[in-house]
This record gives sequence, C-alpha cells and structure tokens, in this order.
Amino acid sequence: MDNRGEVREFLMSRRSKVAPADVGIPAGANRRVRGLRRAEVAVLAGVSVEYYAKLERGAIGGASSSVLDALARALLLDDTERAHLFDLARAADGIPTSGRPRRRAATQSASRPGLHWTLDAITDGVAFVRNPQQDLLATNALGRAFYSPVIGEGGRRPNLARF
Repeated sequence: MDNRGEVREFLMSRRSKVAPADVGIPAGANRRVRGLRRAEVAVLAGVSVEYYAKLERGAIGGASSSVLDALARALLLDDTERAHLFDLARAADGIPTSGRPRRRAATQSASRPGLHWTLDAITDGVAFVRNPQQDLLATNALGRAFYSPVIGEGGRRPNLARF
C-alpha cells in the first residue's frame, strides 16, 4: 500500500509539536522551523539524517522495530501515536494492521538439552549463557552459586545489567 503521504504528514506534524526544550536542546534565536529540525530528530533517534529524511518522505516500509521505537522516543509519542506509527509501517510493508506484529516474541530460551549438557560438563569454572539484553538464560552449577545474588528466588528473568 502506498501511504507515503500519510507517513510524511504524521512524522512532520509530530516533529513540529516537540519543542527543542522538551528534549534538552537549546532553542537558539535563528529557528526557521517550529519544533525540531530533521537533524535533531535523527540524532535523538540514533539514525543518520539521510535515513530520517527518507523515512519522513514516506519510505517507512522495512524500517525495523528498533528504529521505530527510537523515533517514537525522539518524537515523544504517546502509546496511541506509537501504535499508529507501527500501523503505518505495517501498511507500508503490505501487512494489514490486524496482521502479525512487527516485533518478534521475546521468548528466548536456552532449553536445548545439548546446551545444558555442555554447561554441566564444565565443572572447573563458571559458565553461563546470556542474550544481548544481558538476561541469564542458563548456567552451570558453579555459575548458579556465583550468580545467586543475581538469580535470587525466581520471579523475573535474571539480568546482569539490571543487577
């Protein structure tokens, strides 16, 4: 579906609503645009100015969930506006809004028996498996003892960064 105009209008209108002071940027005296400049949004979202300009021109199809999340944070979108941004991206990808989510389920597990056998075979040192978010997915016996303050009594998945 070609929704470039709707994407362009949405991103430009949200960019114009965010004052530089809202995101900690000094306003300066020579501002020709109301709200944030494209370069400022790009910096806040952690993308290049060229890529943000491409997105704002409506070429949002194929944008990753992390880029869309970063844009939502940079533009201070509320939950409804964020959902609309993701819906626009889904539509640009040709996926109906009632279709699959853009983000994969975050169920990462280290439940493969071979992995547990390998970890249990390591008896002379701490061994663990973690994901990129620093969640502890599996440990050997020594690792469970060493990381017991992190692991705790259960509940949330143990996370090294949060600890």
